[in-house]
Amino acid sequence: MDKVNLSIVLPCYNPLPDWADTILSSMQEIQQRLPYLVIQLIVVNDGSSKNIDVESVKKLENGIDDFLYINYEKNRGKGHALRQGIEQVSYDLCIYTDIDFPYTTDSFVAIFEKLYNESLDVVVGIKDAEYYKHVPTIRKWISKILRFFIKLLLRIKITDTQCGIKGFNQKGRKVFLETKIDRYLFDLEFVFSSSHTPSFGIESLPVALKPGVVFSKVNFKILFTESRSFLKLVFRSFFRKKNKPS
Repeated sequence: MDKVNLSIVLPCYNPLPDWADTILSSMQEIQQRLPYLVIQLIVVNDGSSKNIDVESVKKLENGIDDFLYINYEKNRGKGHALRQGIEQVSYDLCIYTDIDFPYTTDSFVAIFEKLYNESLDVVVGIKDAEYYKHVPTIRKWISKILRFFIKLLLRIKITDTQCGIKGFNQKGRKVFLETKIDRYLFDLEFVFSSSHTPSFGIESLPVALKPGVVFSKVNFKILFTESRSFLKLVFRSFFRKKNKPS
């Protein structure tokens, strides 16, 4: 098979101490499964205050041929970090996920193959049937409540928008770079905008968590702030329907 180019973008905020080793082992697994891939890796340090050191970054520079490290001091949020990284993407296809590669290699490969083989603009990872057995109860209920309101108020086909792995082509990249939300609901904004882009191929695909994934604590202050972001999307949806020709 001919070589295929893929950019992988990883936002990074206060990662686990062995984060660089996790990236290297995950990249090795992906290359073993997809040996024809030429990979560009972009890591964006979103103002981390711990576990980021010169040695870890150097390890990635030495272990990955096409590696870009973006660093800034103030924490701005995952959405902001991803826009900084995706802006630097060199290749036609891109997948973003979390710094600890929490989804199985099978899931990553499936996202890539669906994006590439079906010539889609966006592929959205969604939680498989086993997912909620492995997450803290509070996260499970936040996810289910959000999905209920997405279905009720936004009425888009894909309601599971917050799963941390998505792939897209250059058309999808353009839509992502037009998003404005910096924190929790940037994923929802991306899926919402993609769902309303004319002649746009967007589909979902169930993905599975790796065993032993460590979840960060839920920040209720950020969730409260993000409620305003959700209302802005509701207004966008309302005015889109109101202005739609009959």
